[in-house]
Amino acid sequence: MSSFNGSEVTDDNLIQAVEPEGTELDSALFRRKLMSWYRSHARDLPWRNVNDPYRTWVSEVMLQQTRVAAVIEHYHDFLRRFPTVLALALAPEADVLAAWSGLGYYRRARMLHKAAQFITSERSGILPATAAELRTLPGIGEYTSAAIASIAFGESIAVVDGNVERVLLRLTGRPEEGNAAGRAFVQRQASALVPRRRISEGTNAAGDHNQAMMELGATICLPKAPLCLHCPVFSMCLTRGEHHTPPRAAQLSRPAAYLLSLRKRGTLTEVLLELRANDVSLMPGMYELPPLPQDAVQGREPLLRLRHAITNTNYYVQVYAASGPEDRGLRRAIPAAKGDLHWVLTNRLGSMPLTGLTRKALQRLDVMKVNLPKLPSANTISKIA
Repeated sequence: MSSFNGSEVTDDNLIQAVEPEGTELDSALFRRKLMSWYRSHARDLPWRNVNDPYRTWVSEVMLQQTRVAAVIEHYHDFLRRFPTVLALALAPEADVLAAWSGLGYYRRARMLHKAAQFITSERSGILPATAAELRTLPGIGEYTSAAIASIAFGESIAVVDGNVERVLLRLTGRPEEGNAAGRAFVQRQASALVPRRRISEGTNAAGDHNQAMMELGATICLPKAPLCLHCPVFSMCLTRGEHHTPPRAAQLSRPAAYLLSLRKRGTLTEVLLELRANDVSLMPGMYELPPLPQDAVQGREPLLRLRHAITNTNYYVQVYAASGPEDRGLRRAIPAAKGDLHWVLTNRLGSMPLTGLTRKALQRLDVMKVNLPKLPSANTISKIA
């Protein structure tokens, strides 16, 4: 016998209809169903089941506003370059940005670097173990502090990201509001479900629960066309499908043009890049292909066309090159100061702090090497099969 908002429930598959504002989930029943599903269906991700808080921290920062597939591609390489807090703290910022290139939102990398330096100098290299202490570090907010504290240290604290919010709103039949009252409601619901136990006997109840909640939202309770028939808590859900959400802001569209200029240096090849100023608001200190004004490319045919999204803007990018050795018009059209332009050996591009767009364009133009993800071994494939 269990209860749901004070009403008795005699079957796990039945719930009493209640007003969304007062909805309270049967936390014990919910956790049993969720964890049973999670143990069988959780994705095998490289930052799970690790015993190093530093690795958990790196993964959680990388996962902010970034696809899991993109994070997997960068996670191992980043940790090879900076295997410890001390290694990260001692590294030049340019090296950290280079390892981050392709993940976007580069302020995260800068704050991660600054936090590592603070931990090294002020805390003897030891990461704080509570959410409250973690929030004092540069770049660590409410979500990240809760995720690290629960996953790495077992603190009984709720982690609420977009996936968890969506799950809870649908479970309780409440529309998305996007205001303080709505956020407070979700936080209360999430906090009520977190197990109170900390790490004990090789288990981490709070950390596993939070990961299971995020996994449910990421793989089953999708924003569009949720897979309700595969949901372990379908019987407890008041929505059973998509919930009402406010209209999203329309994506902006902007054209952008860039120059690809190559030259030989003996047997090696160099590419011309522009260094963004340190005081610009977007991607300071990063290298990019030199931007061109739109009137300079009129009547020219681009080498490459691609689309690149940054926050709520879609950039429709065209990359141009001179049509021959006598064609100097594009070089003269570059607005950047001469001191901001640098010839870089193409075999060094992998270690340069490039913008994501520049990396994408150079790889598609075969100027820069593409690091393909490692395929699983035959033994691993046979085990999966």
